[in-house]
Amino acid sequence: MTAITLYGHPESGHSYKVKLMLDVAKVAYTYRQVDILVERDARPEPFRTLSLARFGEVPLVTIGDAHYVQSNAILIELADTLGLFGGSGRRGTVTCKEWLMWEANKIGLSLPHLRLARNYFPDDYPPGAVQWLASRFKEDVGRLDRELRDGRRYILDDELSIADFSLAGYLFWSNQAQVELPETVVAWLGRIARLPGWQSPYACLSEHPGYETFGLIKDEFDPRIAP
Repeated sequence: MTAITLYGHPESGHSYKVKLMLDVAKVAYTYRQVDILVERDARPEPFRTLSLARFGEVPLVTIGDAHYVQSNAILIELADTLGLFGGSGRRGTVTCKEWLMWEANKIGLSLPHLRLARNYFPDDYPPGAVQWLASRFKEDVGRLDRELRDGRRYILDDELSIADFSLAGYLFWSNQAQVELPETVVAWLGRIARLPGWQSPYACLSEHPGYETFGLIKDEFDPRIAP
């Protein structure tokens, strides 16, 4: 198996999407922590090299000599490389990608900013921004709720896919974002959290004992979700 390295950070939900897939797939990989509180042009090599981390952000994944950025693009590449979680047949593959595009413009926009605004950097957001983000999230999670009401186990019916990993990433931090989740979404996240190989976003901290979180809430999981 070609060596895989994930450059990420425990506070990055986008990194966690990729880590979640690798953990559930039980694929051997190396985790490299990048300090996201350091200015991008001061981050260490080889991460900083523009040919690797093109946008100076985590996650970055290397597979042998190849490198990939942007969490949802990485998930697609890993699904192709590993032959896992990419959806069955042409329709399943397309549906996975549709959900990844939806996540990037919906939950992937509103929820990370709500988490930052309400838990870490409230002064960085102008008046009205948090209310707008909250309304966006309520609408977006409502759509996810309607999708899951038919009793399916995962987004693609009973088939676990990269769509689940992408959509779930930041939702595991719903407590920090101070948002309510519908029961259908809680149950779906619970199923993901009980998958063999699942680890919390902070599981890699044992490898970096000197690391501290941003300094506020550490108990991020809704007790209804945590396995």
